[in-house]
Amino acid sequence: MIHWLHGLVWGPGLLCLLLGTGLFLTWRSRLFQIRGFPVWWKATAGSLFRKKKEAAGTLSAGAVNPIQAACTALAATIGTGNIVGVATALTAGGPGAIFWMWISALLGMMTAYSETYLGIRYRKRGADGQWLGGPCACLSEGLGMPGLALLYGILCLLASLGMGSMVQSNAMAQTLQFTLNLPNLAAGILITLLVTGIAAGGIGRIAFVSQGLIPAAALVYTVFSAAVLWSCRERIPSVLAEIFRYALLPEAFAGGTAGYGISRAFRYGIARGVFSNEAGLGTLAGLHSATEETSPGEQGMWAMFEVFFDTIFICTLTALVILCAAGGAEGLERSACDGAALTGWCFQKVLGTAGQWLVSGAMLVFAFSTTIAWYFLGKQTLKAVLELAGKAFPRLRLWEERLELAYLFLYGYAVFLGCVCSLTAVWELSDIWNGLMAVPNLAALFLLRKELRFGGESG
Repeated sequence: MIHWLHGLVWGPGLLCLLLGTGLFLTWRSRLFQIRGFPVWWKATAGSLFRKKKEAAGTLSAGAVNPIQAACTALAATIGTGNIVGVATALTAGGPGAIFWMWISALLGMMTAYSETYLGIRYRKRGADGQWLGGPCACLSEGLGMPGLALLYGILCLLASLGMGSMVQSNAMAQTLQFTLNLPNLAAGILITLLVTGIAAGGIGRIAFVSQGLIPAAALVYTVFSAAVLWSCRERIPSVLAEIFRYALLPEAFAGGTAGYGISRAFRYGIARGVFSNEAGLGTLAGLHSATEETSPGEQGMWAMFEVFFDTIFICTLTALVILCAAGGAEGLERSACDGAALTGWCFQKVLGTAGQWLVSGAMLVFAFSTTIAWYFLGKQTLKAVLELAGKAFPRLRLWEERLELAYLFLYGYAVFLGCVCSLTAVWELSDIWNGLMAVPNLAALFLLRKELRFGGESG
């Protein structure tokens, strides 16, 4: 039943809806992700190399600055999808899946911009003075649909207890067992204590940890990937040719096996791209909702950069390493590995034991940072849900602090369960929640499209 429902939710309809929304927003913005590259790059990554501005006023409680928000959002998006998801897409859909992953990211950049822009545009302060934004704010404040906002919030909370916690902690526990022979129970206790300890400190502590972990981990992963690609540099042209050939092979349209291959490449490339960068799910908007000293356009451009960095940069590095080290499409077919094992085998083949340790370390850091970032997203969503439900049931507001504490314990318990249990059903359930989240979020983007401004456009 769960498998059937998963296939129904993540069927051609949702994939086309995600692509169609991104295509529509790309057209409406007049290819802003391409023509506006100097603008959004200067406003995001380029700003890191400029002289820092004079310190602004003190941030309010529960708020972060734009750089911290970007690192927290990257922490949520750069996770197991960058290692496991890319390898799975390649083994299931072939080299052509990477082409469609690029297309997903290119269009998703405008989806991410739009959902974040509107999430900041319609955010408001809750009863405790902290910012509440994201899709819940768009649906309730922008469209006057509190019921739909409540539904999105519930789906997001379910996703946080699945994809955000259990799936990520399972990846960490499996990695620790493989590399250090650490029992799952011991790994579960250790990971749960670390996650809950950081999460209990609120967004300030989460942002501080993310700001330290993500740039360092991404830099190390990039350097080691570049070392592999330099060793296999003579294979890069043929690998790039395979990516385009398997995605756009003319004779494939005649049907048969090749046509089926293109269908699989399309499906897995788009699906894994969304799994990695989360564009279209509304999560990026929620992660940016606590940002101060900013504007909707600035945060929208940071969201674009996050999709670009996560998928077009990091995922492409992983894909090229796998294809170059494995020997292209033929090597993939002969390989008995999949997921993180395939990525680790490719790094180890070129760099030896250091390569295997790199993949294990990257998996741990990426998955851990995703886990703490998703807790923040879940807590923000819980606040929004209580704010909405509190209008009908005022007594709920009296229980807000207790419910937030209960969510922290529940999240920690989900992290622990992820370490010690098999997650076959959890993976599919989490995918279902993610897919269902996209529907009201994409509907809000379309209905509020006239409110969007891109780059330097004026209102």
